[in-house]
Amino acid sequence: EDVGEHLPAGMKNIIAGKKLKFYVIDAVKIASELGLGSRINMIMMAAFFKLANVIDYADAERYMKEAVQKSYGKKGEKVVAMNNAAIDNAISNLKEVQYPECWATTTEGVPMNHVKGDAYTNDVISPILHQEGNKLPVSKFDPAGRVPTGTAKYEKRGIAVKVPHWIIENCIQCNQCSLVCPHAVIRPALIAAGEETPAGFETKPAIGKAFSGYQYRIQVSPLDCTGCGNCADVCPAKNKALVMEPLESQLDEQPKFDFVATRKQPDVALNTTTVKDSQFLQPLFEFSGACAGCGETPYVKLITQLFGDRMVIANATGCSSIYGGSAPTVPYTVNSKGHGPAWANSLFEDNAEFGFGMCLSINQRRNYVASALEKLVESEKSSEALKAACNDWLANKDSAEGSKKASQALRAAVADIPEGACELVDAVKQNDDMLVKKSIWILGGDGWAYDIGYGGLDHVLAMGEDVNILVMDTEVYSNTGGQSSKATPTGSVAKFAAAGKRTRKKDLGMMAMSYGYVYVASVAMGANQSQLLKAVNEAESYNGPSLIIAYSPCINHGINMGKSQAEAKKAVETGYWPLYRFNPTLADEGKNPFVLDSKAPTGNYGDFLAGETRYKTLTQEFPETAEHLFAKAEAEAKKRLETYQKLAEETIL
Repeated sequence: EDVGEHLPAGMKNIIAGKKLKFYVIDAVKIASELGLGSRINMIMMAAFFKLANVIDYADAERYMKEAVQKSYGKKGEKVVAMNNAAIDNAISNLKEVQYPECWATTTEGVPMNHVKGDAYTNDVISPILHQEGNKLPVSKFDPAGRVPTGTAKYEKRGIAVKVPHWIIENCIQCNQCSLVCPHAVIRPALIAAGEETPAGFETKPAIGKAFSGYQYRIQVSPLDCTGCGNCADVCPAKNKALVMEPLESQLDEQPKFDFVATRKQPDVALNTTTVKDSQFLQPLFEFSGACAGCGETPYVKLITQLFGDRMVIANATGCSSIYGGSAPTVPYTVNSKGHGPAWANSLFEDNAEFGFGMCLSINQRRNYVASALEKLVESEKSSEALKAACNDWLANKDSAEGSKKASQALRAAVADIPEGACELVDAVKQNDDMLVKKSIWILGGDGWAYDIGYGGLDHVLAMGEDVNILVMDTEVYSNTGGQSSKATPTGSVAKFAAAGKRTRKKDLGMMAMSYGYVYVASVAMGANQSQLLKAVNEAESYNGPSLIIAYSPCINHGINMGKSQAEAKKAVETGYWPLYRFNPTLADEGKNPFVLDSKAPTGNYGDFLAGETRYKTLTQEFPETAEHLFAKAEAEAKKRLETYQKLAEETIL
């Protein structure tokens, strides 16, 4: 009875007009009952072969079960049995829908779009999302190839089976759920006294002196959530403040999220080096198409919260370019002032150089502005107010916050000078976008940074320019199917290393530290959030090249992605992934620049490997080889940690 309520009128017209046979199946329910979670591929495949009748179903069933054995046999008989049961249960749960004839002409149904956007969204994005992109004329596109940002918010896909529900009385206001959310669907909100809010918008007094007089709320966007559950998993409250509930039960939360996302941010002094305060900043990367539970996107989101209004991003091809810039929507967005990251994608082999070129061009333009202002200071025609504004900008141009304030004063000082009256003032106005110091970021995965693009990355680090490089290390080429890279550790199974990788992982951080003037940090969000915040802020403020290597759990690891943050914590606790910071400015102060942030391992290294399919597979296929390679991997990890400990204990003379 309720199928018709969930279909657009156009789909009903096609189904009835063509007299199609129409079936439904609750594949998610079947998968859940069998212990497969949200994995419904075998159920849907069985349903397809039964209905399409392209071959005899008895043959199809046999072929599918043979494929299950081949694909999942390495993961154990339990997994094979669950997938075979999925095939068996699919057919008995197929239900044919007896639809009324009026569907052929009806105009009633759910709207095709949940949200109406601007002209670009309505004229370009909407037709593409409805599989009608080929009908778009070339005239609809920007000849320069520019695409507007901030359009992912118009999709509202509603793909999650379950989404987080906030239990107000249990919340301790730590904001960790917001930090780890891969898709920026969880937002903490500060509500001023007397502020009008939507119906049912429950709040509690905000904790902290800086938030005195404000009310606090965690708000979820159910239609943008992918249902990974990491938020609920990391919640440290004794009685969890977030629990996963069916999507349908949480749809009333959507208008509340829209209110939180579009209201003006309260003017509160925030300490953005802390997890709690940083999450009150607007994320300028939201609702991407990344996997549910993605280990990469929380890092990107955090950096846009801290520096996004002045960011320029060069993005290597890979997962981060696919979820960051796939047509037709863009997850990078802007704040209320229209400021946000400027993003462009280059190839594996030259992205570091691509970002370096951006850096050089920006430096050239800013130096041109500086030259014009120096001449204005020396000019007898300049007023004292103009000279003061010029000097203020020149003194603060390399400071993030300082350049923002100085730019406002400079704009005010030249605002009333008409165009053409002074060539130097015209130069300043024409380069207005260069007044605020840019935060230049070069992003990519380990396939780019450790392998194909390493030559360029090394060259850029050696140049000494003020660029920031974020490497999201999944230890495989994630986007192209999980091939082995130089970041793949000993004993890990990946494509091109089916019998376990025989050589140790490349120590990219140690190689970068050898220059002495490169800021280097190894981080893992799930293990130490405070260390991550410290590293990111230090790296961005460092006047020189910086490299952050971020441990990023991936679906290719063969783990439960609803616990990807917990997996990162295990990696650090077992000594698999060390945390450290190498800050050259400390050496200038006579201090040791290397700080080892992770403690001595407390977890079992072998147990960690056994919990991931990429290692467990080797044990099942080549047990003797696995025993040898895992022992070798553990010894290498121990030796690496000992090296770091010696570095941390060194005395600087």
